[in-house]
Amino acid sequence: MREIEVVLLTAEACHFCTHAKQVLSRLAERYPLTVSEIPWTSDEGRRLAERDGIAFPPGIYLDGSFFGYGRLSEGKLQKWLRERRA
Repeated sequence: MREIEVVLLTAEACHFCTHAKQVLSRLAERYPLTVSEIPWTSDEGRRLAERDGIAFPPGIYLDGSFFGYGRLSEGKLQKWLRERRA
C-alpha cells in the first residue's frame, strides 16, 4: 500500500486537534500515513477553511481531498483506509 498523505488544519489548544493526532498516531502503526499540519491562522489555513466550509478545527485532508472537520471518527477513517488498501 502506498503512503497516504494526511494534512491537518490545526489550532492551538484545540482538543479535537489533539484527538485527531492521537487517532492518526494509532492508525499509523497499521497504515502508511504521512501527517503534516497547517496552522488554522496561517494564510493557507484561512484559505482552506473558507474554501471547504470548515467551521472549526481540525480540518482533515487525505491525499489532497477534503475528508472532514471537527472530531475525527476513527471508524470512518479506518473504513476509508481499508477501501484504499483493497
